[in-house]
Order: sequence, then C-alpha cells, then structure tokens
Amino acid sequence: MSMSTKIIISVTLFATVFDIYYHRITIPSCTIAFPNPIHALPVPADSDHNSQDFTAILVSDLLLSGSDSSYFDVFFRDYFLSQFFEKSFENLKPDMLLVLGDVSAKGFELTTKKWSSVVEQFQRMIGPYLHLPFHVTLGDRDIGECSKLKTSVVHRVASSFPELNHGGCGSFEMSNVSFISLNAMALLCGNNELLSGVETVIENESAYLRTIYEDVIDQTVKLNAASETSYESYQHRWRDNPASSQSGPVLLLHIPLQQMSNSYCSQESSFSTIWDSLPDNLKLLWRRDADSRPYNLLHTVPPNASEYIFQALKPRMIFSAHSHKFCDVIHPDGTREVTVPALSWTAKDDPGFIAATFSRNGSITVRRCSLPRESHVVVSCIAIFVLSALPAIITSLLQRLNIIYDG
Repeated sequence: MSMSTKIIISVTLFATVFDIYYHRITIPSCTIAFPNPIHALPVPADSDHNSQDFTAILVSDLLLSGSDSSYFDVFFRDYFLSQFFEKSFENLKPDMLLVLGDVSAKGFELTTKKWSSVVEQFQRMIGPYLHLPFHVTLGDRDIGECSKLKTSVVHRVASSFPELNHGGCGSFEMSNVSFISLNAMALLCGNNELLSGVETVIENESAYLRTIYEDVIDQTVKLNAASETSYESYQHRWRDNPASSQSGPVLLLHIPLQQMSNSYCSQESSFSTIWDSLPDNLKLLWRRDADSRPYNLLHTVPPNASEYIFQALKPRMIFSAHSHKFCDVIHPDGTREVTVPALSWTAKDDPGFIAATFSRNGSITVRRCSLPRESHVVVSCIAIFVLSALPAIITSLLQRLNIIYDG
C-alpha cells in the first residue's frame, strides 16, 4: 500500500469519525431551571411549544476579538461557537436572540475599524439566522469599566445594534411581551454623564406603567358602578395590576442587581468550588483581560440603584450576565432574576446559555442549556486524529519489519 493511499484512508477515517462526533456535541443539552435546583427537569432540546408561545435564546460574554483573533480562535473556538449557534437555533427554534453584553473582549479599546470587524464577526457567527430579531445590551468589556467609561465609545457601540439609544438603553415589544434594557455600567459607576440618560429611560417607562395603572383603575370604577363585581374577579384584576410587583417589563442588563437573598448558582466543575472558596481579593487577581488589569466578575448594581429599579419598573423578570455562571435568585419582592452563563470558551471551559419561553398565560419557562467543555473537545479531537492515523502507522511499521526480516 502506497503512502498516498494510507494518507487518504487516514484523512477519510478522521473526517468520518469527526463528523459523527461533531454532530453529536454541537446539540445543546437543556433542562428546565427552577430557583431550587432539586426540581430541575431534563427536556429535549427540540421540545415543541405552543404556536402562540414566544421563545428567546439568551447568551452572554461572547468575547469576540474581530481582526485581533488568533488562528486558534478563528479555526477552533469561533468555528465551534458558530456551530453551537446553528444547532441551538435549529433545535430550539427561537423567535429572538438576546445578547446580554460583552460581545467583544475589549471593545472599548478598539479603533472604529477594529470594532467593525467585531460586529462583522458577530454577524457571521449568527449566520443564516441573522434575519431573526435580536437585541444586544452593553457590557463592561464592550464600553469599559468605570475608569474607562466614555460617552463617545458608548455611542459608537450602541449604534451598531438595533433598538439602542445613544446611552446604551432600549425598549421593545415582542409578541405582547415588553422588554427594557439598561446600560448597567452607568448604574454601577454612579455619578457619570450617562447616568441621567438611564434615569430618563427608567422614569419614562415608570410613567407609562402609571398611565396603564390609572386606566385600569378608571375601568374598575366604571365596572363597579355598572354592576357588582365578585371578589374573585377583583382579585384577578389586582394580580394583573401594573402597579403591583412583577407587572412591568422584562428587564435586560449586563450587571446583576444587588442580591438581597440567597440564590442558587451553578457549580459546573470542581474549579467552581475552588473559586468560591477563594478570598475576594484573590478572585480579582485570578481573571485578567488582555492587558493584565484585574477583571471583576463580582460586580452587582448598587443597592440604592437596584431598589430604584424595583420601585420604578416593577420588572416581570430580570435577565443579567457578567458573572460567567448560571444563577437563579428570587428577590424579596418575589421577582425572579436569572443570570445567563458565558457562552464563550474564552470565558470558561463549560459554556452555556438560556432559552426562555414566554407563554400567553403570562408564565415564563426558563431552560438552562449546556455545551461541551473545551478541554473535552480538544482531547477528543486529538484522540480521533491519533486513532485515524494509527492504521497507517501500524501498516508502515509492519512493512518496515517485513523488509528488515526479508533482508
């Protein structure tokens, strides 16, 4: 058997085995998530939902580098990430994509040209599903931490994505579900030139909610004047009252709100256990970005700003990110906040995302979806390559032994 034939056989074997492995690992594994993890239920990734339901895929921390990407990123990480997107969209059939910040690894440092390459990379990653509605909130990697926060950078980044104003906030409606996204960095950093714009967005939304509340009160008075209203129907209207907790829009932001109560956060690996046992000052030194500055994964929106949001917006539910891991918390007023895990292998070895289904009856079903570990994929690819090359190597060795023996 000639050497070229051996190479062809090995390459064919590698391509066949890799194709089977690739199609298997790129399908997400999803479970229904509850604040109490004991109740988590496995569900198939392609489970059907009512035709009137609205499903959104929520991802965060893509950490794209655009034209600064290494060959390993381009031909391995970015390739698999685009395949994860494709398979996830294919199986979950979402109506919308929500990206909760940190699209870029260091967008605030990039020139306009390099930032454009990040946006193009993001669009290539979504690929054939770019026609679906999508919304992006801004993260600290996109616009900078407090010491680097500049209005000009926020304007540039915000103008690259739909439904965002110059201050990085936005509001939109999808299938009768209202969403509002806030520039969490402006809230986190406190006294800055962007904060007043965020407060204006919150106040406008709060005024809109008060208007709805007043309309409901007027209708209730008219109904009561026309006929007696049963206690049961009164209770039903009170639960739907826009002035009550969880009656406002779904809130999207990169930095989690201040957590006043215990939350469930995933412990995906033994590394997570070691991480949680470290002192806070060591955690700050552990994760560093490209220029070796400390990168804080522990940020939360300050207590006063968090309380202001609860009082003004009365969010129906909150989706946040930044910590790179999945968390599920019920706040004191009963509002649920889900923190979306990082999707990028650059951020963590075991990435994931969230699929949220908004039903017509008002319920929200959250599915936590996991993707394979980068370390497992690397080891598997090496193993497949070695096993594919093994027959050719063994054949060559046997031929050499025969030549030596015959000689």
